[in-house]
Amino acid sequence: MGTSTGGGPVLGISAYYHDSAAALVADGVPLAAAQEERFTRRRHDPGFPVHAVRSCLELGGLRLDELAAVAFYEDPALKFRRVLATWLATAPHGLPVFRRSFPQWAGWKRRALDDVRARLRELAPGRPLPPLVAFRHHASHAASAFYPSPYPSAAVLCVDGVGEWATTTLWHGRDTRLVPLAELRFPHSLGMLYSAFTYFCGFKVDSGEYKLMGLAPYGTPRYAPLIRRRLIDVKDDGSFRLDLRHFTFQYGRTMVGRAFEELFDGPRRTPEGPLTEREFDLAASVQQVTEEVLLRLARTALRRTGERRLCLAGGVALNCVANGRLLAEGVCDELWVQPAAGDAGGALGAALAESHRRGAPRAHVGHGGDAMAGALLGPGYGDREIEEFLDRGGYPAVRLPERELVERVAAELARGRVVGWFQGRMEFGPRALGNRSILADPRDPAMQSALNLKTKFRESFRPFAPAVPAEDAKDWFDLPRESPYMLLTAQVAAARRRECGAEADGARGLDLLRVPRSTVPAVTHVDGSARVQTVTAGHNPRFHALLTAFRERTGCPVLVNTSFNVRGEPIVRDPAEAYACFMRTRIDLLVLGDRLLDKRDQPAWREEGDWRATIPRD
Repeated sequence: MGTSTGGGPVLGISAYYHDSAAALVADGVPLAAAQEERFTRRRHDPGFPVHAVRSCLELGGLRLDELAAVAFYEDPALKFRRVLATWLATAPHGLPVFRRSFPQWAGWKRRALDDVRARLRELAPGRPLPPLVAFRHHASHAASAFYPSPYPSAAVLCVDGVGEWATTTLWHGRDTRLVPLAELRFPHSLGMLYSAFTYFCGFKVDSGEYKLMGLAPYGTPRYAPLIRRRLIDVKDDGSFRLDLRHFTFQYGRTMVGRAFEELFDGPRRTPEGPLTEREFDLAASVQQVTEEVLLRLARTALRRTGERRLCLAGGVALNCVANGRLLAEGVCDELWVQPAAGDAGGALGAALAESHRRGAPRAHVGHGGDAMAGALLGPGYGDREIEEFLDRGGYPAVRLPERELVERVAAELARGRVVGWFQGRMEFGPRALGNRSILADPRDPAMQSALNLKTKFRESFRPFAPAVPAEDAKDWFDLPRESPYMLLTAQVAAARRRECGAEADGARGLDLLRVPRSTVPAVTHVDGSARVQTVTAGHNPRFHALLTAFRERTGCPVLVNTSFNVRGEPIVRDPAEAYACFMRTRIDLLVLGDRLLDKRDQPAWREEGDWRATIPRD
């Protein structure tokens, strides 16, 4: 691996809550990162990331005993003290949960680092283990936000549910130092507020928050004044306190109780039950309040640091609508969001924090880009592995030169066919960015519903993202800068919008889906916005070539880009998972590397039982 200037390679680990992951860093540069769910096929898998660790070491060509250190993403002992203090402060309300949970917390959870050591020994029996260090949860988030960013200095804002105690933190990043400036502590949490509404609207906490964000454009924020008046007291600097009388998350297994129901017109929506105007309006209302708080926090972070550049991490940083407002309203001049902003990214942040503590430079700064390699940090599969898989299964495929491949796929997309696109190394983080993607023509007004209901098997309202070459983005979206990680929302450009007129008269709720609002209706939200991914030839040359070929054929450089999976399932990792998803759904074509597969040519797909029954709903 050459001479190390940062004390040797460091492995980062996040585990035991949700979205466990591993990441490998050398000399301050991310080499590999992956979430455990992609290997176990258990969505948001919280277990020790044994498969992800093995994958990262294999990609780095390293043994465990060749590492300088292993870095854990939070302090388990401090987290235990917070849990214990919360139980004591809320007694007797939390007694049932205390009885169920205390044995675990008094045992292995408090000593999670001992469990990490034991699991590492299983991976390398008989070999010495590298030193194990732990960083606080928000320090890992802050490191993941600042260190890979392209900025020599920046304000850093981390917002999530809770780590040990912190729920919101402000930092100043300079060169290889991160200085903490301020924090808000549990139970006062913007992430918990948003998750409370996620739960109340019938979605899963720590999973369905993006559904709530997607639902917000269908409603009006009529509950926002009530939220401001009764649930959250926000100061001018963005600091806030929750009125805890309306929540139960601090001591129970649910997020809210009867007081919340009385405030918001009745009981919680039953999961999978019909969506009503109340849920649309609740989503719009909490989204508006969340954006307001984030804007105030960001202004405070910038004012206190004297910076005009801002970095974000923590689960709330995945709220791309709020991120878009930060730029649209000129709160900051430049914005960089960690693509794996949630707990999975904590593994990367811990590894980076330790690498820079050992003297690693930030060599990428000044070269015009970040250090994330387009977030394409997971395992990849080469020609030989793909060919062996196809030969074993007897699956017919055509191998094509790249130019012919992208031309053929562009033509099929233009005909309305849906394509599973499997290329190179897997993405790290929750977004498919062109290597594990399902692609389609965004010009078809029926495509959004068709993809949701017949391919993804999910709710019809769920939005899709447009992928567009970076050089074409300004002609299609009001986006002042690149958005490589699909973490910014922007309005569709005026020249591409459609006047709805009589089509929208009287339309409410999900009826708004049937009203085309632009020339790319499958990726345009009902408020005229889109969650944009800009693609460059430098980071993903083949995906960029496909988008260019589609533009040359149709005049439109935009494609629908959604993750290669079905509802409740992690994104596919290997060729076998991609093929199974292809055959189980309404995907018409599958591209595995250089090979093109047409479903009409494939042998009949047979498997025992109903495969959908094996995948829990998200």
